[in-house]
Amino acid sequence: MFDYLIVGAGFAGSVLAERLATRSNKKVLVVDKRSHIAGNAYDHYNEEGILVHKYGPHIFHTNSKDVFEYLSNFTDWRPYEHRVLASVDGQLVPMPINLDTINKLYGLSLNSFEVEQFLESLAEEVPVIRTSEDVVVSKVGRELYEKFFRNYTRKQWGMDPSELDKSVTSRVPTRTNRDDRYFTDTYQAMPLHGYTRMFERMLDHPNIKVMLNTDYHDIIDFIPFKEMIFSGPVDEYFDFKYGKLPYRSLEFKHETLNQESYLAAPVVNYPNDNLYTRITEFKALTGQKHPKTAIVYEYPKAEGDPYYPVPRLENAELYNKYKKLADETPNVHFVGRLATYKYYNMDQVVAQALTLYKKLTEKSEEAVKVKKPAITGSASIMDKLVPRDPAKE
Repeated sequence: MFDYLIVGAGFAGSVLAERLATRSNKKVLVVDKRSHIAGNAYDHYNEEGILVHKYGPHIFHTNSKDVFEYLSNFTDWRPYEHRVLASVDGQLVPMPINLDTINKLYGLSLNSFEVEQFLESLAEEVPVIRTSEDVVVSKVGRELYEKFFRNYTRKQWGMDPSELDKSVTSRVPTRTNRDDRYFTDTYQAMPLHGYTRMFERMLDHPNIKVMLNTDYHDIIDFIPFKEMIFSGPVDEYFDFKYGKLPYRSLEFKHETLNQESYLAAPVVNYPNDNLYTRITEFKALTGQKHPKTAIVYEYPKAEGDPYYPVPRLENAELYNKYKKLADETPNVHFVGRLATYKYYNMDQVVAQALTLYKKLTEKSEEAVKVKKPAITGSASIMDKLVPRDPAKE
């Protein structure tokens, strides 16, 4: 008998397995359809011995001290601040747009105050910000929107920014200084020996059993358990009762090059050229020394593994129908990007999993509290009804 069946060995499932096993002494079975743990964060050494991320670059960053300290139990870190260049008008310029982006693109030498005025002169007034197009145009105007955002978004999402919720482009800031870091979080680092090693340490406990290449449907009737934690697609769990939730997928083309380095930055975006959206060079992320280098091209596609929930109003309404079913399903807990149909960063999934663990712990403690008074009360009543005879004790 397992206390918990956990579906999915990514961040959500693995964090909960570790907490339940080590802190609550629960017996946990983790199952995953894939042949490996770590979900989309899975990394491995390719045939040339270069550490690569199978499912595209995963850059860890967070403002949460709790999340960073929790993961630090399972890995040492390599300090790393992510930087991205965008190929625009035949030039490589910093992305997100900053002071150097504007000066290089327009052949100017503005300072921070002047570039702020320059961007204000380009910006268009948008009374109500509803779409991703509204967000960008209201900040930097239509010309920069066309150069950096429109075609990239079309490739990534298969639709125009005017059709997507404002949250898509709100994630990308615009700066008036020379800060060329992609993220500004307090904690920015990469697991020193890779993500998979971190997950291996997380799941290394006698209370945790892991079954890979396993669909939970195939074992659910044969392995007894008390509760389930589900981190897969919520619509799939309910057999697509209301239809499929839309996702965007990705195809990855990995290459090893017979040269020490290839890109001018860890990641280069291609908003307007080529079918792929970006190229990543892994050694720039990991700090590995190797005479060759490994890169990956990302091609967005409509079909395939679900990566990005498509942020549109009608999709949110469809998800809410599934959420109602999920909330009404006893002893099943839904957690993670696919189970809650939200685009989360890695640290956000970890935080969500830690929050769920706290709720499960509180629920368990409440159950114990409910039972104790009943037992104490029964003993007290019996003492009154049947007086003790010390001579018989």
